[in-house]
Amino acid sequence: MKLQFSHSWNLTSAEAIALQRKLRPHLILEDRLKPVQRVAGVDVGFEAGGAVTRAAVAVLRYPELDVVETALAQRPTAFPYVPGLLSFRELPAVLEALEQLRESPDLLLCDGQGIAHPRQLGIASHLGLLVDIPSIGVAKTRLYGTHDEPPNVRGAWTPLWAGGEIIGAVLRTRPNVKPLYISLGHRISLDTAIRYVMACCTRYRLPETTRHAHRLASRR
Repeated sequence: MKLQFSHSWNLTSAEAIALQRKLRPHLILEDRLKPVQRVAGVDVGFEAGGAVTRAAVAVLRYPELDVVETALAQRPTAFPYVPGLLSFRELPAVLEALEQLRESPDLLLCDGQGIAHPRQLGIASHLGLLVDIPSIGVAKTRLYGTHDEPPNVRGAWTPLWAGGEIIGAVLRTRPNVKPLYISLGHRISLDTAIRYVMACCTRYRLPETTRHAHRLASRR
């Protein structure tokens, strides 16, 4: 898989923060995606007390949502756990997993944040920019921003705000369950991101992409 951007992963925390700020202006936060036929879920787990990173990619046919391809990569964890810098800890293994795919996906749904991040470069944005594939952050918890509670109705959402700007959506994928935090990664608009996340959610709170990738990443 050809990278649009590349950089060293051997960085200090200060260097990683500086790199996030350098990469952020390159994000495209509008629809630049072709018809989606293959949608991939990306998730990361850890083994051996965090010493080994285990990255999983599950590719589903869209809109049918049946699994057509999976990939798994394990490598030593080289970057410490630092909130706001998780992509530097996780992405080297994710890129190895993506390299194993026979065909690139048309859309990435990442278990984590996109621009709903203190420097607007969470893992979904970082990954989408590196591989130049439209990407969405689908997080189970809030990292950054403020919001009102969305109505208790499937598909209802409220804006996630920071600095006077909408940086994502707090989306209710099922009634009576906690909402998900959706944010743009790269090459997609918020309305389109919400539409694809909802289309990938069937009977569960999480999209099928995330559920399949999580099983691989956590050995479940």
